[in-house]
Formats: sequence, structure tokens, C-alpha cells
Amino acid sequence: MIPVPPPGPRLFGPLLAELRSARGWSQQRVAAELCAASGVPTLTRHEVSRWERQRRLPGDFWLGWLAVVLGVPGELLAEAAAHSRRLGAVPAAVDRAGSRARLALLTLAHRWAADPTGAALSGPLAGHALTGPAGGGSHPDREPAGAAPDLVAGEPPLAGVTGGPAGPVPGRPAAPAGGDLAELRRWDDLLGGADLAGHGAQRLRRTARAFTVAGPAGRRRLLPGLAESAQLAGWLAADAGDLTGGLDGYRLALRAAVAAGDPAFAGHVLGSASHLLAGAGDPVGALTLARIGYAGARDAASPGLRALLLHRVAFAAALAGRPRAARPALDAADRTGGPAPGREPPWLYWLDEAELAALTGRTLVALGRPGAAVPLLGPAARGRDRPRRAAVYGGWLARGYLQLGEVAGACAVAGEALLDAVRSGSPRAVGQLTEVRRRLVAHRDEPAARRYAGLLAAARPYLPVGAAGGPGAAGSRRPPSNPRHGGTTRSAGTG
Repeated sequence: MIPVPPPGPRLFGPLLAELRSARGWSQQRVAAELCAASGVPTLTRHEVSRWERQRRLPGDFWLGWLAVVLGVPGELLAEAAAHSRRLGAVPAAVDRAGSRARLALLTLAHRWAADPTGAALSGPLAGHALTGPAGGGSHPDREPAGAAPDLVAGEPPLAGVTGGPAGPVPGRPAAPAGGDLAELRRWDDLLGGADLAGHGAQRLRRTARAFTVAGPAGRRRLLPGLAESAQLAGWLAADAGDLTGGLDGYRLALRAAVAAGDPAFAGHVLGSASHLLAGAGDPVGALTLARIGYAGARDAASPGLRALLLHRVAFAAALAGRPRAARPALDAADRTGGPAPGREPPWLYWLDEAELAALTGRTLVALGRPGAAVPLLGPAARGRDRPRRAAVYGGWLARGYLQLGEVAGACAVAGEALLDAVRSGSPRAVGQLTEVRRRLVAHRDEPAARRYAGLLAAARPYLPVGAAGGPGAAGSRRPPSNPRHGGTTRSAGTG
């Protein structure tokens, strides 16, 4: 009899792989045993592989026969399959290239939840190394090709991140040459991921190289910096429209934070990843990561971080259509009192009362409560010193006005947000404006909607590239070449 794995949150794919490996069987052997036991000769190793990668989950028929051939209680496999379905661990309708990275991060997060010491987090930092299993492979527990091994080889650590601006934009500063992590964070207030993702990847490569050549004491000292570099690189890649790159960066950041014994930063990483999945149309995955992040970081988190993570939970729950989960999380975030001066970590410098108010407003719009949301979103939408924030919250404010039936107000706010999106260089900032454009279709004959459509057409060539399906997806921030000469605009960035 194969020993039954210890209790705790389990995902079906990793559990099946673990039970198979404990017997020393290949996937082909599992398929053959299932065919022989069930009398159904058509099951192949490819289906077993899909189960382990959680591209599919077996039904009751195959769950029963798996329990027989692996010698484990049927309830163990059935509960793991139900747990995976309930928590959205099967890839959802997000970017196809990001599904594998999404599953890998969800798996890692569940392992941290099951064992906060990090002993179960096998991978690039286990044994103080940045390299994953040789050859990568497609198993969800393994590092995808192009993640940690590329760091050591000196290649870009995040898939698709090329970075660098498309060209100078009047009125906007140039991107930094790289260097200090705090400086790069501050530049992120002014510039978007299309400009900064390459600099974030370069900073992560330098930190990873230093980590790989350091001794044990040096590696322990470098772990916090590695975690912060990977989190920021993931954030910038996500802001540039690179879903897979963002998730890969967050996964490395989570491993490093747990290895460094920093549950607060590990929770912040999962909160950032939740934010990414929420914007990618995967609220179930976002809610899972937000809940795990809050539970794992709660005892070690500062008041501001607790409030932020509760807001991540509330927002994902609202998008997932779970108001009964969103409202208590919003109330709990309000009870934290917000950021506490002198007690917040330096990487949370940007969080203030105005930001928390805007986060509340955004969630209220997602819950269909625009009357309470509009006053909270207004200040952030009007903040010209942070164009990306103004564009993102301006999009939510426009949606709130539309819910109130105020089309002219929505179009005025959306017009300002559109200009902020141009200034920001952030494909993510275009996302909410895409949704506003869709909702304005029902009002296309109104003068305000026609004026906004004209502004959008004029601004389109200048919008940041990378937001798939967004109003700027077909253009770049550069003006188009002179049509008399038949020129075309060259896209740049990571879109």
C-alpha cells in the first residue's frame, strides 16, 4: 500500500504525480494499469499527462479506477479533484500562453498555504539554487522553460519581456538606466510597463547572478532583494501586457520570499498576482490567490498591507459575482485603519488613504453600487501626477457614471482617462477604457458618446501597445508615419 499523503489543501494534478512517482511508475504505466483494470483499452498516457498538468480533471469513473490501481482511498482523489474545481485550479479563460504559468503559481500558492515553512516549495530556491529541474518540462510543479534557468544563463527571465520605450513621447521623462530598486519603483509611478519592463528584467538578472555566485551566507542576505526584484519585474511585465512574464516573476518572488522567511512579502506577491489575474478575466483564480496571500501574511503584515490584501480579496470576489464574500472583506479592510506611519515596509510607500478609498470605489462599481463609488474614485482619477493611476481609476469612474445613467459625465471622465493612458505608457491602463467603449455602444447616438469616439480615434496611434483587444492594441505611442509616403507605425514594447 502506498502511504497516503498528509492532510491539507491538495491539488489533484500534483497529488496524482506524487502517488505515481511513489510507485516508480511512468505515465504510460498508469495508463496501462487503468486500461487493464477497467477493461477500457482507449486511455493513453497523454490523458494521464493532462490530469497531472490539470488541463483536465477525471470524472467519477476514472477517479474510482485510479484509486484502485494506485492503492489509495477513493475519497482522497475525489476530494482533491473537487478542491481543484472549486478553487479554479483548472486553467480558466485567460490568455492561452498564461494558463500554464497560472497553474504553476496556483500550485505553489496552495503548497505554501499547506506548509507555511516553505518545506514543500520545491523548485529553484530549494537547496539554494536558481535552477529548476533539468530540461524544464510541462509538469505544473516544474519551472517553465525560460524562467529560472534563463536567469543563470543571462537571458531575459520573463517570457516576452524586451523592454525599452517605443520612442520619446512629448512631455514624458525618459526611462531610467536601471540600478537602484527603490528608484525603479519611483519611476513606475510615472512610466508604464512598456517603458520599464526591460529595466525590471535587467535588475532581476543582476540580482540573480549575484545570488548564484554567492556563498550560503551571501545567498541568505540576498534573498529579500531577489524577492523584491522578482516581484517588481513581474509587476512591470504585467503592466506591459505580458501575462506569462508577470506570473513567472511572481512565482520566483514567492519562492524567494518564503525562503527568506518573509510571509508579509509573500502575501504581497500573491496580492499582486491576484491583481493581475483579476485584470486578465480570471476572478476565480484571483480570489484564490488573494485569500491565500491574506491568510499567509495576516499575522506578520503591517496595517496597510492587511488592508491592501483585504481589498484584493474584496475586488476579486466582486468580479467573481460573490458579493457576500466581497462586502465583509471591504468592511474588514476599513477596520484596519489604513497605513500606519513608521510601521509600513518601504515597498508599500505608494499606499495611502486616497489609494485605499479608490480601491473601495472600484470594488463598489464592480458590485453595482455606483452612488457610493463615484465620490471615492474622483480624487484618484483627477491625480495628474500619477497618470497610470488616473487612467485606471478614471476608467472605473466612467463605468460608475454609466451605471448611474450619466453618459455625458462618463464620456468626460473617459476622455481625461484616455489622455492619461497616453501619458502613462501602460497597456494595463487601457483595459478599463476598453470596457467603457463597449458599454458606450448602447449610447453611440448621443453627442457625448460621438465626441468620445472621435477623441479615441485621434488618440489611438499614441496609446500604449500590449493590451489585447484594447483601443490601443493596434497602434503604438508613436505618431504614425506620414501616410503620403506609405509609412506604417512600428509597434514596440512587449505587446
